[in-house]
Amino acid sequence: MAKINFLALAEKAAEIADNKKAIDTIILDIRGVTAIANYFVITTALSTPQINAISIGIEKIFKEQDIKSLRKDGVSSSSWRVIDYGGIVIHVMSTEIRESYKLEKLWKNSKVIESKILKVKSEKQLADIESKSAKTKKELKKLKNQLRMK
Repeated sequence: MAKINFLALAEKAAEIADNKKAIDTIILDIRGVTAIANYFVITTALSTPQINAISIGIEKIFKEQDIKSLRKDGVSSSSWRVIDYGGIVIHVMSTEIRESYKLEKLWKNSKVIESKILKVKSEKQLADIESKSAKTKKELKKLKNQLRMK
């Protein structure tokens, strides 16, 4: 059996979340803190349809690579979805739930993985980019499309 690169899977999950317009996506290396997984991917979605889109997007891409989840929780929840792949656990949360549970604080002894795929960190950052931009509407639309495609 081939060794699974859980960091690469975590980065792929974060990339998929970003492509679905998730905000504040982080990867936590929890290997030295707990044995339940190697990495957590934590991301915020702004609506229930977005939570569904992110979760389904990750599951679809992973399934195409023959990677099956061990457990799923919150399938009927409108605010928090958890997908457990053994070495990585993916949390897709609403803003309110993320602020309430503060998983990053709970796992403060873990290491945050920096990744070039993590782009826009918040809605405010995107709004700031848009408002400060002196580009024409056409150029701004092109920039938005590039952000979506990365």
